[in-house]
Amino acid sequence: MLNQRTIEIIKSTVPVLEKHGETITTRFYQLMFGNHPELLNVFNHANQKQGRQQKALAGTVYAAAQYIDNLEAILPVVKQIAHKHRSLGIKAEHYPIVGKYLLLAIKDVLGDAATDEIINAWAEAYGVIADAFISVEAEMYDEAEKQIGGWDGFRNFVVDRKVTESDVITSFYLKPEDKKALAHFQPGQYISIKLEIAGEKFTHIRQYSLSDSPGKDYYRISVKREAGTVNPDGMVSNYLHDGVKEGDILKVSAPAGDFVLDTGKTTPVVLLSGGVGLTPMLSMLKTVVEVQPQRKVTFIHAAANGNVHALREEVETLTSLENVNSFFFYDSPTEDDRKNNTFDVEGYVTQEWLVRNIPKFEADFYFCGPTPFMKSINSSLKNLGVTEDRINFEFFGPKGSLEDSVKKEPVSI
Repeated sequence: MLNQRTIEIIKSTVPVLEKHGETITTRFYQLMFGNHPELLNVFNHANQKQGRQQKALAGTVYAAAQYIDNLEAILPVVKQIAHKHRSLGIKAEHYPIVGKYLLLAIKDVLGDAATDEIINAWAEAYGVIADAFISVEAEMYDEAEKQIGGWDGFRNFVVDRKVTESDVITSFYLKPEDKKALAHFQPGQYISIKLEIAGEKFTHIRQYSLSDSPGKDYYRISVKREAGTVNPDGMVSNYLHDGVKEGDILKVSAPAGDFVLDTGKTTPVVLLSGGVGLTPMLSMLKTVVEVQPQRKVTFIHAAANGNVHALREEVETLTSLENVNSFFFYDSPTEDDRKNNTFDVEGYVTQEWLVRNIPKFEADFYFCGPTPFMKSINSSLKNLGVTEDRINFEFFGPKGSLEDSVKKEPVSI
C-alpha cells in the first residue's frame, strides 16, 4: 500500500503528465531500446514507428496517476493489457527494466521539475502497479498452459490450408505440428504469430483475431495485406501473403483477449464490422448459430466493394437461418456489384439507418474495424441511448479512445 504523501505527490503530477506524457514515453522507448535492443523482438515495430505505442503508454501512465488511490477502478483495463502481455510473452523480469527507464525518461524530460521526492514517489508507485500486472499475468500464463490443449510461450503450427478470400484478405488454417490437443478459445479472441523474416534483425510479433468458431481441429486467421512493404505492418502482412506457403511452420501463442461474446446472455446481438474487422465478428456469428440457435443476431458489414469483401459466402449461408439477418454496406460498389445485387446499402452505416433497422433497446452491440468506422458507430449508439454495458468494441493495435476529447484511455505498454 502507498502512504498518503506518496499518493498526493503522484496525483500532483497528473497535469504535467497530461501535457508532457507523450514526450516522456517517446524518450522512455528511446532509452530502453538503446540499452535493451533485444526487447525489439517483443514490441510491435509498426506501433513504435507510427507513435501509437508512445501515445498508448502515455495514456496508461496518466490513468495510473489519476487512480493511484483506487487502482481497483482500472483493474478491468489491467486485465485487458495483461492479455496482450501474456500473448506477446512479456514476463515479470521485464518490469524492472521498464520501471528504470520510465523514471529516467521522466527526469530527462522534466529536468529540475522532477525532484527527488517526485521520482521516489513514482518509483514506489510503479512498484505497486507492476506487482498488479505481474500477479494478473502470472494467473493468465498458468491458465494458458494448464488448460486442455494449452501451452506456454510459442508453439509450432503447420499452415494446413491457405485460402484467398478477397483481393486483400487471405485465410490461414493452422494445425499444431505435434498433432496434440488444441486449446479452446472464446469467440472474439486472438493469437500472436511470431515471424522471423529473412533480412530482418529482429523477430516480428503480430496479433490476429481468430475468424472461425471454436471447437475445430484448427485455428483460422484471416489477414489483410497492408499496402507497401517498407512500413512494418506492410512487411509482415505481405510476408504472410507472399512468403508463407501451405506446409510451412508458424510460431503461435495460446488464444488471448477480453473482447469476447457473452454467451451467458440470450438478448439479441448486433455485430458490426468494417473491413478486416469482420474477423472476430464472424467468429461470434458462427458461435451464436452453433451454441445459441434461438438467439437473434444481426450481422452488419461495411466494405468498399465486393472485390475486397471477404468471407461473404459464410455469412450468407448463415443468413438463411430464421434468427440471423445480415446487411452489407458498400461505399464504392463496382458495376458488377450493382448488376449482381451483391450489397444491401450503398454508403456508410449511419445513425439514421440504425434507428430504423436495429432493435437498439434490447440488443448487445459488438463492433470492430478502422478507427473512423468505430468512432461513428460508437457515437451513433450513444446518441441512440444504448448504455455502456451493452457497447463492446475491439481495437487493432494499442487501444485508443473513441471519444473526441482529452480523456486518456489506459492501454498497453
